[in-house]
Amino acid sequence: PGVLVNRILPLLQSVFLAILVSTLLNGCAIFGAPTELDDTKGWSAQRIYETGATAMAENDYDKALGYFKKLEARFPHGKYAIQAKLEIIYANYKKDDPVSTLVAADRFIKLHPNHPNVDYAYYLKGLATFNERGALEKLTGQQINDRDPKALKLSFEAFKELTQRYPKSRYYEDANQRMIYIVNTLAQHEMHVARYYMNRKAYLAALNRAKYVLEYYPKSASVEDALMTMVSAYDMMDLTDLKNDTLRILKTNYPENPLITGKLVKDERIWWKFWDSL
Repeated sequence: PGVLVNRILPLLQSVFLAILVSTLLNGCAIFGAPTELDDTKGWSAQRIYETGATAMAENDYDKALGYFKKLEARFPHGKYAIQAKLEIIYANYKKDDPVSTLVAADRFIKLHPNHPNVDYAYYLKGLATFNERGALEKLTGQQINDRDPKALKLSFEAFKELTQRYPKSRYYEDANQRMIYIVNTLAQHEMHVARYYMNRKAYLAALNRAKYVLEYYPKSASVEDALMTMVSAYDMMDLTDLKNDTLRILKTNYPENPLITGKLVKDERIWWKFWDSL
């Protein structure tokens, strides 16, 4: 009997321990997870805002976002709550989070369309996608004109709305310069694709890309390149009349172009392969 008891006792102890652990775990589930300590409990709106601003100054954007979101939730009205909304836009922008930046900016614009600093929300909205680049692109140093232009077009629209609505904004000049840069970059993107098509003898596709530049980016630095592409595409397709018409336009606007001056020493019919060295 003593031996039997010695064998059963450890087994009973194990069963009891398992029941005890199960009971404790179920108790946790019943009462919920431990409440997170809130260091801002009892703080005024001003104190929360100033603490968030300090975190921003120290480049701790996650911490700053935490304070500003608590401020907005606890004190939804008043100057500090409104300013916190602007700070949330900026913190997300500094975190390289374009999606959250756009959401926060659009929310501010919708809630406070007449706020004296609403132009700042438009400006940050434009910057959000202006600077957007993927990790692989940052690693490889890929040129912006080689990328999908969708993000740049979103940026352009935000800057355009800013300059049209607020011509006296302190951000007007910078936004305008960025718009010029975006237009040139988008035009370069189109010509990058056009050269791709020319190299693959898809002359009609290249021609359409060049025409797109002339139609939508007539003030860009790629207009001359587009006209030259059209001349070559028409030439390769044996459309002599259209080629000559385009040459006249090229001569009128760019009289020093190598196709006009005759200084192009390489095969004019395949000039696009050498354009970067001209």
